[in-house]
Amino acid sequence: MVRLPLTPAEVERGQRLGALLRRARGCRSMLDVALASRISPETLRKIESGRVATPAFPTIAAIADTLGLSLDAVWAEINGAERTVEDQPVPSAARRPSLVS
Repeated sequence: MVRLPLTPAEVERGQRLGALLRRARGCRSMLDVALASRISPETLRKIESGRVATPAFPTIAAIADTLGLSLDAVWAEINGAERTVEDQPVPSAARRPSLVS
């Protein structure tokens, strides 16, 4: 399968996604977040650094769930909407439904 080169807009979106996840992760270690999301630390590192600009939806959903982010907030942030993740309340782990079984 031949993979087409990413457009500049896709690269930029990937960089915004990585920055968002780094901010949301805060002081939590990359290893802890990756394991809780059931992905490899290397995958999380590549997403956060922008090297994987178009990760699979289930991967983004798992990371967002672990970090307490709504997918709506992630979508708005990476697509340049005015409302950012800082405007979103972070739900407690007890009230947050799991996106990954």
